[in-house]
Amino acid sequence: MEANEVVFEAVLEMEGERIDKCISSYLGSLSRSYIQKIIKDGNVLVNEVAVKANYKVRVDDRVRFTIPKSVEPDIPAQDIVLDILYEDQDLLIVNKPKNMVVHPAPGHYEGTLVNAVMYHCRGELSGINGVMRPGIVHRIDKDTTGSLIICKNDETHNAIAALLKAHDITRKYRAVVFGVVKEDEGTISAPIGRHPADRKKMAVNEKNGKHAVTHYKVLERFRGYTYVECQLETGRTHQIRVHMASIGHPLLGDATYTNQKAPFKLEGQVLHAMTIGFVHPAFHKYMEFEAPLPEYFVRLLEILKAK
Repeated sequence: MEANEVVFEAVLEMEGERIDKCISSYLGSLSRSYIQKIIKDGNVLVNEVAVKANYKVRVDDRVRFTIPKSVEPDIPAQDIVLDILYEDQDLLIVNKPKNMVVHPAPGHYEGTLVNAVMYHCRGELSGINGVMRPGIVHRIDKDTTGSLIICKNDETHNAIAALLKAHDITRKYRAVVFGVVKEDEGTISAPIGRHPADRKKMAVNEKNGKHAVTHYKVLERFRGYTYVECQLETGRTHQIRVHMASIGHPLLGDATYTNQKAPFKLEGQVLHAMTIGFVHPAFHKYMEFEAPLPEYFVRLLEILKAK
């Protein structure tokens, strides 16, 4: 991505908002953490004066900032086998396996999905989300399997990010939860934010949470467990895990949001991002892809059916 200067004047709706939040809302494509880095590096000026990330915007403030030219990530491209569901010149859909982290983080620079797609795409990846997340426009947890969109260029990244922001991407998950869910289907609408006592966890947070909606449907009931499909309307961190726990049906294997134990050998929560669908930015037609259930998930369902 070439260095790009952006200039805008703050409108009434931005009054009193932090500058990093305003820029994030204005662009709709850069992560808050990346914007904060741009600010820290002195690349954001308000009325020609450098500001900090907590600067509160005023109406008619003139905001000028530079998105630096992307540099090659200081992380290795690795020849890791990818399960590719679809690929064209603009994007690819991958089926992420269990125990694979999506992008590198300090102290963990190898073995991630990013390392794999860097090798596969030979540098043809969007740079909007910074050097640590080339091509990454959304993510799923390490222990969650399933479909993810990887963007090969900034134009596609911006288009997919806009669809995500507008909730115009179909995202259906499969999960097994504790307990027998009585209703055949339902909707959970409850704001999600940081847990007030544990910053590593999310929680339903009426005071500081963000709007979050999950639709669920029962696929099969077993003795003590239920196989469900969850469709995201919004995409908050740990949304399905938090929402299902909030109605008394936490995900099987989820050590973060339940203390309940199950007599199965599991590695993390039983959650699979099965279906992803969207209007392709280049072809302007709706496309939908399905990641088959992983082997461990299929075996678990067979065990539950036999109980």
